[in-house]
Amino acid sequence: MIRAALIVAALALPVAAQDEPNAVRTESANGATLRTLDKVSGEVIDVEMGVGQTMAYGPLQITLHECRYPADNRAGDAFGLIQVVDARAVQELFAGWMVASSPALNALEHRRYDVWILNCLSI
Repeated sequence: MIRAALIVAALALPVAAQDEPNAVRTESANGATLRTLDKVSGEVIDVEMGVGQTMAYGPLQITLHECRYPADNRAGDAFGLIQVVDARAVQELFAGWMVASSPALNALEHRRYDVWILNCLSI
C-alpha cells in the first residue's frame, strides 16, 4: 500500500521545474513497448501496452502507470513508471521508474523473468 501511495505521489509531481536551466522537459505518451525475457526458455517477447493497462506474464502482473520521453525528441530515451506483482504470492516485486537507455539502473530482480521498457508509444 505504501508503494502504491508513492506511485500516486510521483505522478503528481511536476515534470520539470520552470526555473531549472538543466532540466529536461518531457511529455507523456499513452503507451509503451516493454520487452520480456524468460531466462529459462530464452523466449523474448515485445509487448505494446497502454497506460493503466495490466498484462499477465507467467505469474507476474505488469502494470504500466506512465511513459515519458524528451519533449524535443520523441524517439529519445523513454522513462516508464511500472509496477510488477507476483500474483501467486500476492507480493509486489517492483515499483518505480525504468529507463530505456539504462535498464539495469532500476531493474526488476526476479530469478526467472526480466522486464524492461524499450520506448513510448501513441496508442
